[in-house]
Amino acid sequence: MRGLGSVVVGLLLVSMALVSGLTVAGSAAASSVPSSAPLPFFVTNVQSTNWAGYAVTGAAHSVTRVSGSWVEPTVVGSCPSGARYSSFWIGIDGYSSSTVEQTGTDVDCTGGHASYYAWYEFYPAGSVSIGSVAVSDGDHISASVSFSTSFTVKLTDVTSGKSFSITKSVSGAQRSSAEWIAESPEICSSTCKLASLTDFGTVHFSNGRATVSGTSGAIGSFSSVDKITMTNSGGTITRASPSALNTAGTSFSIRWKHT
Repeated sequence: MRGLGSVVVGLLLVSMALVSGLTVAGSAAASSVPSSAPLPFFVTNVQSTNWAGYAVTGAAHSVTRVSGSWVEPTVVGSCPSGARYSSFWIGIDGYSSSTVEQTGTDVDCTGGHASYYAWYEFYPAGSVSIGSVAVSDGDHISASVSFSTSFTVKLTDVTSGKSFSITKSVSGAQRSSAEWIAESPEICSSTCKLASLTDFGTVHFSNGRATVSGTSGAIGSFSSVDKITMTNSGGTITRASPSALNTAGTSFSIRWKHT
């Protein structure tokens, strides 16, 4: 999210939609174990330096839809003087591919003030703010990304009734994953680094569904599901942590842990 070219307070926010620092089974620093999700779900625990949430993976060109809802969280306490950013979105690709087709919202702290807004992105093109859909904390957000011959992203602020959609073609899209994510973007000036994560408390995702290889179902209904915990680069500090899926396999929460 936050595509190359977006400027905020003199800093360039670079897309970190591509999952970074991922440790999975088979790598030297990784392990693969069942989560505590209720049966019959089986998910693999993985770590990332910029994502927290869930991803469903499939064969290349198998994912045609992802959808979900969340409640825009409120900044906990007062915004500090330094800038902090948190993004919440659903999308296709980016987990193991070089494009991302996504839409979501942000909770940012800049200049001591909180800002809430919606956006979409067809990475590697830059992210675009959705000015026609004003977002406030506490609003119920519903979103989807679908593929036919092109990608269509749609975001609705259910609380206000405002909605936005756009359709674009994306060259090289693999359509090999669907995601429900809280993200820490990367900021760049002379160098790039992960942003400090806005303290959003807890964000609640619901109605998580995907269509993979023609089969539609809840997040937990698929055979390849990864539960992603956001950590520091060494994996010793948790930055944001997802809960287990609910018994229907459609809902979970992500809790802020550390900047």
